[in-house]
Amino acid sequence: MLEKDIYKTAIERKTLYCKAGFDGTKKIIFPPGFTTAKYIKRAKKVEWEHVVPAENFGRNFKAWREGDGTCINSKGKTFKGRRCAEKTNQQYRLMQSDMYNLYPAIGAVNASRSNYNFVMLATEKSSFGSCEMKIAKRKAEPPKNARGMIARSYLYMHQTYDRYAMSGQQLKLMNAWHKQLPVTQWECLRGQRIADKQGNQSAILDKSCALAGFK
Repeated sequence: MLEKDIYKTAIERKTLYCKAGFDGTKKIIFPPGFTTAKYIKRAKKVEWEHVVPAENFGRNFKAWREGDGTCINSKGKTFKGRRCAEKTNQQYRLMQSDMYNLYPAIGAVNASRSNYNFVMLATEKSSFGSCEMKIAKRKAEPPKNARGMIARSYLYMHQTYDRYAMSGQQLKLMNAWHKQLPVTQWECLRGQRIADKQGNQSAILDKSCALAGFK
């Protein structure tokens, strides 16, 4: 649905962090100067990344942490984590599939970012050449042009779901990015398309777009 109904045109099909293009076959069109030393095969395809990592809210579900009596594989062994939460909990499935929190990313960048929290890494260099995405010490700093959208996605998840809450430090950073980097027309169009398909509004995005004159 994201690929067909939200990111409809070639000009809209840009990854969140590196602004790489991608086509209908999920093939990545690298921006000039992009490099990666890891996950070379995954770099060739677009992936849909949870900006708020699934683990950050998934671990608040018992099935993720401890498993469930119904989570048994074909060999009779129990399992836990994402698969068990998906199998047993409707709220987890809603959170995992919430399109406000899903963005296209180069596969290698998604893999490298993992479930790391966002911080400012002032002394680190870009991990991907011309793409100013920094990953170091199990932390990540996104390029400036992605921070506003990231912040409003974090704040949306924080406000919408009782199973997810940011730390005080992360909340402070996201509020700062939200204020420093206002919405764009594309962010508001993306949000409206998601609202039409998903059936709920992002309150923070709705207010921000109205104030910016994009509604």
